[in-house]
Amino acid sequence: MEVRRTHLYKYHIENAKMTIFAGFEMPLWYEGIIPEHMAVREGVGIFDVTHMGRSIVSGPEAATFLDYILSRKVSDMKIFQGRYSVMLNDYGGIIDDLTLFRLSQDEYLIVYNASNREKDYKWITRNSECYGVVIKDISDSTPMFAVQGPKSIDTLKKIFGSDIENIKRYWGKWFKLDNLNIFITRTGYTGEDGFELYLWDVPMEESVEAIRIWNLILEAGEEYNIKPCGLGARDTLRLEAGMCLYDHDISEDTNPFEAGLSFVVSLDKESFIGKNALLKAKENIKRYRVGIRMIDKSIPRQGYKIYSIDKSEIGIVTSGSFSPILKTGIAMGYVYKEYSGVGNEVYIDIRGKMSKGIIVKMPFYDTDKYGWRRKKN
Repeated sequence: MEVRRTHLYKYHIENAKMTIFAGFEMPLWYEGIIPEHMAVREGVGIFDVTHMGRSIVSGPEAATFLDYILSRKVSDMKIFQGRYSVMLNDYGGIIDDLTLFRLSQDEYLIVYNASNREKDYKWITRNSECYGVVIKDISDSTPMFAVQGPKSIDTLKKIFGSDIENIKRYWGKWFKLDNLNIFITRTGYTGEDGFELYLWDVPMEESVEAIRIWNLILEAGEEYNIKPCGLGARDTLRLEAGMCLYDHDISEDTNPFEAGLSFVVSLDKESFIGKNALLKAKENIKRYRVGIRMIDKSIPRQGYKIYSIDKSEIGIVTSGSFSPILKTGIAMGYVYKEYSGVGNEVYIDIRGKMSKGIIVKMPFYDTDKYGWRRKKN
């Protein structure tokens, strides 16, 4: 299988420990996972997320079509508004989770997971045949950066001006830098306040332009100790925030209700793919996604079994790691609904040892101190 690269490959290979993820050669870390994680929680960090999939859906029936293939209502979105949603199969299973932005009356930007780029594009195009829409994959010509953390506003203000402050959470705005058009949204995958930047019409052969903007952001964030961040910190940050990772915490074998994503389901829509299956599933939920903070000194990993206090098997870990904020192991997983209450003690079989944990509300951190809801000083 051919390994793919992003526009920033030259920068990464000179500065980072590399890994293969979703068919891309990507930075795992630069300085280290924990310092990069803490930079985002306490200051600002920047990620190359160009490996993500990006498509434009346009045409007079774009809103109607997206209402059909997504679980969440789209047609009432304002221009430049964004929403988090999922695509479902006919059985109510999650094909992918994604973000969507309305660029104009009849044009939308869809952003989906790197591991599902080909699958999602085929699903979208196949289901569009009866609608007046055009689907265009812009993934390879739209470098994408995530600038995350409480100092992300101060960093980007130096480059784009005070208008950055006016972007509301899950909204976007166009900016022009020299001759480059950049769409900036107030979104991210860390739990922190932050932004994602889409550099419009920058093909791989013009990668020097993407590197220039990357370095410009690093320079602007220097006084806030900005760090380039890799996939390692991206994973620990999203886990602390209680955010799902596709093929771990959600998949075509999970539905939005058991995954704790009921807010992305608009059952009041007349029709969408998977609706009938969801109506039945809603009445018969057997398990729920939960957060587990370890009490014993141990780190849970995907696939480890979860047990009740009387040592009955009740579920399985889907994501697990060490939390740099809590200084302990944390996990997400699915347990039978009767065991899913916050405060319930559980055990996880970690290499043959039963390690104690407790089910907690997500995100795992104190939202007064960390995350986009934090109290401002």
